[in-house]
Amino acid sequence: MIDSRTAPYAALLLRLTLGVAFLAHGLLKVFVFTIPGTVGFFESIGYPALFAYLVILAEVGGGLLLLAGVQVRLVSLALLPTMIGATLLHVPNGWLFTAEGGGWEYPAFWTLVLLVQALLGPGAHALKIPALQKLEARGLA
Repeated sequence: MIDSRTAPYAALLLRLTLGVAFLAHGLLKVFVFTIPGTVGFFESIGYPALFAYLVILAEVGGGLLLLAGVQVRLVSLALLPTMIGATLLHVPNGWLFTAEGGGWEYPAFWTLVLLVQALLGPGAHALKIPALQKLEARGLA
């Protein structure tokens, strides 16, 4: 049985954890690996340079939106391709993320947690934007 008193706070904690993690990974690509370094890595594994920019945008933008609680279900679903791509990239390295090159357990976990967040919704203390709420009510967002 789900406790309706605490469930919104559980969803909030999950949302904040995801938001911080995505923001940290996006900023890691900007400030540590650098944007040119991230682009170079993506190209070295056969992806177009554009994908590096899209992933950085998804991680930083998605992280900020999750932290604020804006369109959480939609943002969580929109981040799925990024995490599915990361999971597939790590499959050849084995299961555990401690394996050389990082295994696929961690990105697979993130993928499933995004699905859980999409099912739960934003939880407590989410930013409510009236225009977006009207779109949601009409089934457009």
